[in-house]
This record gives sequence, C-alpha cells and structure tokens, in this order.
Amino acid sequence: MRKRRHLSRAVFAAVTAAVLGVAGCDAVGGNSPGPSGTEAQSARPSPKPTPTWDRSPASIAAVGDSITTGFDACSVLSDCPSVSWATGSSPRVDSLAVRLLGKAKAAERSWNYAVTGARMADLAGQMSRAVAREPELVTVMAGANDACRDTTDAMTPVAEFRSQFEDAMGTLRDALPKAQVYVASVPNLKRLWEQGRTNPMTKQVWGLGICPSMLSEPDSLTTAANQRRETVQERVEAYNEVLEQVCAKDRRCRFDDGAVYDFRFGTEQLSQWDWFHPSVNGQARLAEIAYRTVTN
Repeated sequence: MRKRRHLSRAVFAAVTAAVLGVAGCDAVGGNSPGPSGTEAQSARPSPKPTPTWDRSPASIAAVGDSITTGFDACSVLSDCPSVSWATGSSPRVDSLAVRLLGKAKAAERSWNYAVTGARMADLAGQMSRAVAREPELVTVMAGANDACRDTTDAMTPVAEFRSQFEDAMGTLRDALPKAQVYVASVPNLKRLWEQGRTNPMTKQVWGLGICPSMLSEPDSLTTAANQRRETVQERVEAYNEVLEQVCAKDRRCRFDDGAVYDFRFGTEQLSQWDWFHPSVNGQARLAEIAYRTVTN
C-alpha cells in the first residue's frame, strides 16, 4: 500500500509538471518556463467584454418633429435644419453630430429625417428612411404634437402612443439590431405657456394654431382653462413614462431621464417669433443634454 501511495504521488507530480509545462509554453511561447502563482495570474490577459453602449458612434440619423427641424429658430414659421440640436452644422449650436463626429464627418455621416408637425404615428415611417443609411446612432424627439392638438380629446391616447413607439423601435430593430438610440423626453408644455403668455406678439402667433390644446386662450385663468392645461400636462408626463419604459426594454437605448422635460427654457432659449419652439440658444442646450446622455 505504501509503495502504491508513493507511486501515485509520483505519477500525480509528473502529470502536474507536464501540465504546467504545457501551460507555460502557451503563455510565454517557445520553450521558456511559464510564470507561476500570482505572477501567472498577472501575466494572463484580462478579457475585455464588448461594451453594449458605444460613446463614439460613427454616424447619426435623427427622427422626430419640428424641434429637430429647427422650426422658428431662424425665421418665422419655417424650418432651419442647420441649427438642429441633433444634426445641425451651425457653430452656434454645436450639434450632437458635430460634437460626436467632428464638423467634416458630421456633414457626411449625419441625416435628419424629422418632419415639422410629425406625431408618434409618423415615427415608424421616418425610421424606415433612416435605417437605409445604416446609422450607428438614432436620435428620437417626438410626442409634443401628440399633446398639441385642437382639443384635449384629440390628443393621442397613451396606449396608442406606446404601440406607435414600439412599432417605430421594431422597425429600427428589424433592420439594425445593433444601432443605438437616444430618446429625448417631451418638453414641459405648460412651462412654455407660462413663459410666453404675457407677450402680445407671441399670443398672435399662438393664435395661428400652435399647440391649441395648451396655448389657446392664453390669458384665460378660468377653472375650465386651467383644467385643460393640466390635462395636457398630465398627458405629456404619461408620454414620457412610455418613452422611458419602452426604451428601458432595449439594451441599446438611452432615455434622457426627463432632462428635456425638466429644462427651464427661458427667454434666450425660446424662439423670438413664437416663444414655444427652441431658439438657436435653446437648440444648443438640447445638444448639450443629448451629448451628456450619449457619452456618460
């Protein structure tokens, strides 16, 4: 029995030495002896998992509504995509595309498919056009027009809003499963009313049909008028919950955590023509929020 034990130990030692010898050759190459103990652990390269979120995408496509087209930022009742927070070229804005790609590449590798007046129901169609470019990052800012209707009854129901956003995300995922998505929250529409309600010129422009559910009869403080505005505000908050929840189910999607909704647009950040859409300065602030969300 003792001889067998000695023999077993000898065999085990020989096998162990052989295994360590092979490991040493694999680790350092050739016939050099391999490191052992803590030295061996430090010599092994640590695996580097591929990050789910890339902070430096090589191309960007934008979808959404008039905020992303730069509406009323440069002239009254017209788009101005050069100052778009997402893909604009203006140095006064320093758009997300310019910040991420640089000015030259942004001109070649960023595309704006947003449409003034678009609602969430239009987003899937915009996504279809965007995915043809195979962007690595897609920005989404939509929902304000779903709340800005002629009446509160005409606002997009929350369940439909959710289904439409899911359809848009599905359109993206079917074509580009690895594309990243930045989703901006819907702005605080009631705060915009508070900023512009005392400006006579602004109220004239609002009368042309800008967000009537919130901005019609801007001077009225009756119970009915206040309730109407509160109904719109609650719907906006519900939309933002949907955006956050749907985005959270996608590992390559980032929601801004309500940063756009919480941002206090002041006189410098609002259009001098309608006191509702972002000015050039406001577009720059939106670009800052987006860049912070994408790169953190």
